[in-house]
Amino acid sequence: MLFVIHARDKAGSSSVRAENRDAHITFLRDAGDRLKLAGPLLDDDGSMCGSLLVYEAGDRIAVERWLDADPYGQAGLFETVSISGFKPVLGSMAPAS
Repeated sequence: MLFVIHARDKAGSSSVRAENRDAHITFLRDAGDRLKLAGPLLDDDGSMCGSLLVYEAGDRIAVERWLDADPYGQAGLFETVSISGFKPVLGSMAPAS
């Protein structure tokens, strides 16, 4: 099952993001083909303000366990993190019809 992870940074945490970015990118790359999409959220000025991930896992608990190892989360970057199941209908992640 696919899950969308929507994480918003704490205000004034750009230095936390910058200090942990390389480790975070390595963490994401280590997810292999389970990670379907990843990238920063941008505010109206184009500055990074969060993260959006699409991750494949057996259940929500597996997603939470995976996120527990994310260097961004371990560094306390995020103010909020939401996890939702996702069913692609159109686009490149949708099943072929």
